Amino acid sequence: MPGSPFAPSPLLPTQLENPYRAHHGWLAHWLQRRLGNAAEAADWMQNTFARLLAGPTAQPQTPALRAPKAYLATVAKRLLINHLRRQSLERAWLDALTALPEHHMPSTEQRAQIVQVLQAVDAMLDGLKPQVRAVFIMAQIAGHAYADIAAQLGIGERSVKRYMAEALTECVLRAPDLPA
Repeated sequence: MPGSPFAPSPLLPTQLENPYRAHHGWLAHWLQRRLGNAAEAADWMQNTFARLLAGPTAQPQTPALRAPKAYLATVAKRLLINHLRRQSLERAWLDALTALPEHHMPSTEQRAQIVQVLQAVDAMLDGLKPQVRAVFIMAQIAGHAYADIAAQLGIGERSVKRYMAEALTECVLRAPDLPA
């Protein structure tokens, strides 16, 4: 990638040893400053390096690190953001459960399945362009009419329809990824 601090190339686990030795202390300290907990920081530091080994096809791959600290910080931040988002979803779901009458409470297994589905939907929404995501949420969750969305976002109603089509297409394409 031009202008990128790293260029993609596969690394074997043994090739990750040098960057790990050189930067694990720095990353642990960087995470500890953000998390305020050394044990948690050590766990997230390990998760970050584990992510470098885990490619989308489960084969060890990661970019060759030309700017390792920037890259490691970016990977760690993304992992933390995803973790915090999942925690927030789970808390919101548990809060919603407390409002249900006891005879409507889902079983433990059903609750776990619902959390998985919520996380999959959240990941799908996160994969959308910001404008598409905003339109989808305003229409599907807040229940706004397309004309209202267009006015609020300062775009044409045709754009709203196009963005909705894009979001719904993504939902259909990702539906097989959702837990049954």
